[in-house]
Amino acid sequence: MRAAVLTEHGKPLQIADVPRPRPGPGQILVRLQACGVCHSDVHIWKGDVTPPDVPAPFVLGHEGVGIVEGVGKGVTEWRQGDLAGVPWLHDTCFHCDECLDGMESFCQHQRAHGLNVPGAFAEYVIADARFAVPLPSGMEPVGAAPIMCAGVTAYGAIRRARLEAGESCVIFGCGGLGLYAVQIAARLGVKVTAVDRDPAKLALALEYGASRTEVAGEELAKRFASEHPKHHAVINFAPTTATWDAMIAAVRPRGRIVAAALVADPVPLSQEWLTGTGVTITGTSVGTRQEMAEVVEMHAAQPLLNEIEAIDLAGASAALAALDQGRAKGRYVIKF
Repeated sequence: MRAAVLTEHGKPLQIADVPRPRPGPGQILVRLQACGVCHSDVHIWKGDVTPPDVPAPFVLGHEGVGIVEGVGKGVTEWRQGDLAGVPWLHDTCFHCDECLDGMESFCQHQRAHGLNVPGAFAEYVIADARFAVPLPSGMEPVGAAPIMCAGVTAYGAIRRARLEAGESCVIFGCGGLGLYAVQIAARLGVKVTAVDRDPAKLALALEYGASRTEVAGEELAKRFASEHPKHHAVINFAPTTATWDAMIAAVRPRGRIVAAALVADPVPLSQEWLTGTGVTITGTSVGTRQEMAEVVEMHAAQPLLNEIEAIDLAGASAALAALDQGRAKGRYVIKF
């Protein structure tokens, strides 16, 4: 099969012929129709995130959609011809408190497609039958592919924020994830304020259901500080610490702050402010299998929209570079 193989961090992926995998016990073989290119792929490609053991072949990709072509021993819930999603989670330990509580996306022993095991920048991929995502027959694969990570991450963030109809939230960062979050929150009856530096992305946020937009900048924290009432929840999808002051200014007492972007640098936090406001600060990581089922059902009922550029497998390296350099207008999806 053809695959885009990572041979050196930060360098173009090598399009190569590699052996087609065979499903083992508890596994399925999926023939890919589409795979999204995610910002997490960029971190892995650059070497910012490295696995303890490099998969062979080292194939990125965890937003796959395709047809089940093979079923391993012991698998009863999948049949040849089923439409399947190949998400971030390949498997988890099933023994830790997080797994037992149904919060397996926080399992510290998880293995991920495109990081710990070969991913879906290839014509075929192996998935654990327990974590592969059942998709309705006929679901359009290119539009569905980003739901496998970006969509469920946005949905998981909304759920971590415990947002309910009639509440308000601020969503920082209107890239692919943020625009999914705007749509999901709006469909749940939440009043959304969208924040970004790019007027085009803010225009899309309004089109997708935001009630209001704000341009990111140095004065934003002051504008939020003068508002009353403030917002029930604040969710950050922007990969920067520059949003922090505005996030603190926007949240109401007893509100919720959710970190959804991978931001390694620290931010200032006053424990005195925490004791005085009762604000909850938490993080979110992709989503659980239950959340995946719920967002797939939402997408099937009314597709979640995003600007998608379909590319071929050879275009994966250029897509990674564009994401890294902030030139991506929306989501890149490999179409096989």
